[in-house]
Amino acid sequence: MSGSARPIPAGEVKELLSALIRNACVNDGTADSGDEHRSVATLQSFFGEPGRVFEARPGRQSILYRLPGTNPSAPALLLMGHLDVVPVTDGWSVDPFEGQVRDGFVWGRGAIDMLNLTAAMAAVFRRHLHGERPPLPGDLVYLAVADEEAGGTWGARYLVESHWEAVVCEYLLTEIAYPAIATAGGPAHPVTVAEKGPYWRRLRVSGTPGHASQPYGSDNALVPLARALSALGAAPTPVVLSDEWRAFVAELELPEDEAAALLDPELIDQAVEDLASDSVGWARYVHACTHLTVSPTVFEAGSKANVIPADAEALVDVRALPGQDGESVDDHLRKAMGRDADRIRLEPVMDHPAGSSPGGTPLWEAIVDALEISTGSRRVLPTITPATTDARFFRDRGVVCYGVGLFDDRVSFADFLSMFHGIDERVTVESLGLTAHLLDEVVAGFGRRTRSSST
Repeated sequence: MSGSARPIPAGEVKELLSALIRNACVNDGTADSGDEHRSVATLQSFFGEPGRVFEARPGRQSILYRLPGTNPSAPALLLMGHLDVVPVTDGWSVDPFEGQVRDGFVWGRGAIDMLNLTAAMAAVFRRHLHGERPPLPGDLVYLAVADEEAGGTWGARYLVESHWEAVVCEYLLTEIAYPAIATAGGPAHPVTVAEKGPYWRRLRVSGTPGHASQPYGSDNALVPLARALSALGAAPTPVVLSDEWRAFVAELELPEDEAAALLDPELIDQAVEDLASDSVGWARYVHACTHLTVSPTVFEAGSKANVIPADAEALVDVRALPGQDGESVDDHLRKAMGRDADRIRLEPVMDHPAGSSPGGTPLWEAIVDALEISTGSRRVLPTITPATTDARFFRDRGVVCYGVGLFDDRVSFADFLSMFHGIDERVTVESLGLTAHLLDEVVAGFGRRTRSSST
């Protein structure tokens, strides 16, 4: 960004974020939910140009804008956000789809996952689209996609598999953006470089129907599945301490014994228990980044109270670390289910390995430079996210992918984590401005670095 360029006002990002929240593009996992076309229309109005719209299914729209660079051989940078959000549950302090501003926060579903980044990236891209920022050597692309919250079938996956020529790039900025983490040496800024792999499973059991008033000797499909789910929820899961996790711990500047416990497969479980006494949110994150995780989430059986179910099924969210695959996941599930394992059919719902991107690239260095400009510090934490993002489809094509943002100190790292898919999701207006400024600097710095490397 040139020294004379005006910074992006936080209010501009706030207004766009509130509009996206009000669009209520709720993705409940069914093919016809989402209605991302509403937010596509909002972005078209924001940019003042129609862009290129992709509609993989009626209403499931994604929108793309591509600005050519000055050097056809220079790498392209893609800024990608998603438009859909997960459903809400009871317990909110505000209307989750009003997008209201209160106490300096924008409240609503999607405020941090990830409509805040979608809006901040749009504000940055608009400066380039309207000629307020100089062109990059390579193409600069803005993409807002449908269906991230249900696996990307109608969004990023569809585009990568069916329209790669439209979204082709060498570098990608997307989620997840985390707040800084306090360390003995001052704040350290996470940059997401890796993510766990989703291995969701559907579990099915068949039994024999009958009258519920006569249960003796019956074959109730619900019962073995319920036992198996209980066993899965209680069973310890395998530990994997990835290179990304080791690099993350090294940058935390912990006391030697605490760091050693977080890097020892024999000690990590006790370390998680110790952390939970101070912060359950932080302990939950550490556990997820070092273990295969298994979470039963949906259970369906029966038709009415007086009929013994003939069929029962459940959905289980499984997230794997590097080195774990579908075979090792299924092996763990069968062992953990115990005596009922032989009766239960395991069906893959989503299979994708964990993925990561290296540091030391032009985009990585541009991020570090931008953080120094914005905060005065070059302390960066290469971070693994236990969630799954659309970056995985691009990593499969060799694209380098990171997630980064910048936040004020009104919400801690642990509190921030608790809001993902939770209640009272919110982000400060100041953080929106900080993130937009950071991303503006990242894009400018990437341009400078790729300009010098491609001449």
